[in-house]
Amino acid sequence: MAKLWGGRFDGKNEAWIDAFGASIPFDQKLAKQDLIGSLAHVKMLIHTGILTKDEGEQIIAGLETLQEKLAKDELTFTIENEDIHLNMETFLHQEIGPVAGKLHTARSRNDQVATDMHLYLKGVLTKVVAKIHHFREVLVEKAQEHIETIAPGYTHLQHAQPISFGHHLMAYYQMLTRDEQRFTENMQRADISPLGAAALAGTTFPIDRELSAKELGFSQVYQNSLDAVSDRDFILEFLSNASILMMHLSRFCEEIILWCSHEYQFVELTDTFSTGSSIMPQKKNPDMAELIRGKTGRVYGDLFGLLTVMKGLPLAYNKDLQEDKEGMFDTAETILTSLDIMSGMIATMKVNKERMLESTQKDFSNATELADYLASKGLPFRQAHEIVGKLVLQCIQNGHYLQDIPLEEYQAITPLIEEDIYEKLDSYTAVKRRHSLGGTGFEQVQKQIDTAKAQL
Repeated sequence: MAKLWGGRFDGKNEAWIDAFGASIPFDQKLAKQDLIGSLAHVKMLIHTGILTKDEGEQIIAGLETLQEKLAKDELTFTIENEDIHLNMETFLHQEIGPVAGKLHTARSRNDQVATDMHLYLKGVLTKVVAKIHHFREVLVEKAQEHIETIAPGYTHLQHAQPISFGHHLMAYYQMLTRDEQRFTENMQRADISPLGAAALAGTTFPIDRELSAKELGFSQVYQNSLDAVSDRDFILEFLSNASILMMHLSRFCEEIILWCSHEYQFVELTDTFSTGSSIMPQKKNPDMAELIRGKTGRVYGDLFGLLTVMKGLPLAYNKDLQEDKEGMFDTAETILTSLDIMSGMIATMKVNKERMLESTQKDFSNATELADYLASKGLPFRQAHEIVGKLVLQCIQNGHYLQDIPLEEYQAITPLIEEDIYEKLDSYTAVKRRHSLGGTGFEQVQKQIDTAKAQL
């Protein structure tokens, strides 16, 4: 089959070379966007008089027929036509004949593919923002249920201080809020039309780039034709934002995996988000959480892959840019599915309140309460810290906890300690009293939730 660009060549590539250079196995995902872009382009060509009305209407009818066939999965793409653009042009020629060749007037595959990717990513970003927003709603609802659920807070994966489990969930809400903001801002860079930049230098035809941009729903056009066909910042920004999002989801999944273990028993996932073992009948594995944690590395790889492609490219288009699509597709599918799983998994997650509370009662996470108590009585905090540290060591050696020490022993150390110390050492009271702005106190957590509900 003759190449549509083959006039310059008198030789013929071997099939394996064609297969290596072809992008149709993956860029066929842009088929819908390619047809939309072509329709906008031909309408602009008619409006500016570059094509006659009759020529344009024939092309429009052919493109609309291809849209119908695409929707019915009736188009068979071939490696011989190498990419989505030449495949579509070939299909169009089969539908309407030689007039199909006029569609590519004042257009290059360079601005064509860039337009396709901008359109594709705009659609993806809209979906991603909506799914993050829904997950934020799930987190707020779950946090509302667990404002007064007492859980151990950790540093270095060691018990640190008791906290509200709702407060813990709201920490992820804040992370996801920033993620949503980043993807929303990403839309500004995706919402720019490269169509009309042609190969790299623009065109001598009297095109109207603003008209085609408006037809495609873009708010603006690239102001430099070289930049228009060379820019992949909007994809890199998407991949970077996706990497941060997946990092947040992965951290949450790591905690869920720990919480599901026999050693923690803090939560239980429903069967929908768990699997079993082929040999151990008792197993209920948090596989969906593990997969999201694992797939985070794939998204990182997609980002670094494209960064590596871009770092040495001179202006303008280079064939290396064929490698800009698969990572974008992979990341889009990964984060959209991961967000659906996270929303469902957290919404249906069963929380073992009793086990969480018990975990805070058999540890020394109330040690800071005792130190703060002494400091509030006028003792320098560093001196209070030293006293409590020695008490903790003594408790460990004797096999009991701070709340088990008799009052007379406390008062033998310092008369500043009174009967009310036992209330202060209680996990529930300790959490309730942390009323500083953004703290884990119940009133503060409720304020966070109220603010979140207003934002949503």
